[in-house]
Amino acid sequence: MVGTEQGVVLSCNRKAKTPADRIVANFSGHYGPVYALQRNPFFPKNFLTVGDWTARIWSEDLRESSIMWTKFHRSYLTDGCWSPARPAVFFTSRMDGCLDVWDYMFKQNDPTLSLQVCDEALNCLRIQDSGSLLACGSHSGNVTLLELSQSLSQQQRNEKASVTQIFERETKREKILESRYRELKLKERAKSQQEERAPEEDGENPEELVEEADKNFWFTVEQEKIGIEKKEKAAEQ
Repeated sequence: MVGTEQGVVLSCNRKAKTPADRIVANFSGHYGPVYALQRNPFFPKNFLTVGDWTARIWSEDLRESSIMWTKFHRSYLTDGCWSPARPAVFFTSRMDGCLDVWDYMFKQNDPTLSLQVCDEALNCLRIQDSGSLLACGSHSGNVTLLELSQSLSQQQRNEKASVTQIFERETKREKILESRYRELKLKERAKSQQEERAPEEDGENPEELVEEADKNFWFTVEQEKIGIEKKEKAAEQ
């Protein structure tokens, strides 16, 4: 998978035989370059992207929109990564030097923990394979090594099953919204086509209306002439 400067994620097939088959799908949702892209180590169909002011979680089964996303931050996000130990935890870094820890088992609308690591931009995040140590690289080349607590580095009971339910629920919700949106678009299109055909079906052709008005005018003139002639003949008698 590849993130582009236009905010689009491309899913590619390296084994494709023709150029047309190399790009399998595209996912569009960010307003700027995609700075980070990583699959969930526990759920490969779901992946995390970081760009502009948000981080987004996607499903390969849904291409129109992401299934979950963070709130819009005041500063740009620069990087992000999943926890290799917990499927519900991921980390994001910001231009203002803050590190955000997200735990969807705890809450989804706000970060579980926001830490001011330094006074300059954080550009890079790397986490240890065991998920207990996190390195943050700053704009000036400094690296800060953080040790995570056990609650963030050890998987909770039934966490994987709970995250599965969350991802499936959000994917289903987005599919319903997507189908509803398509249905409304089809209704609007059918309504506009019906309105375009209505004048023709009612016979309201402008040329026909002018011709009919012309016939009615001359018919009225002829009737008046006949009436005048009858009056003149009656007067002579």
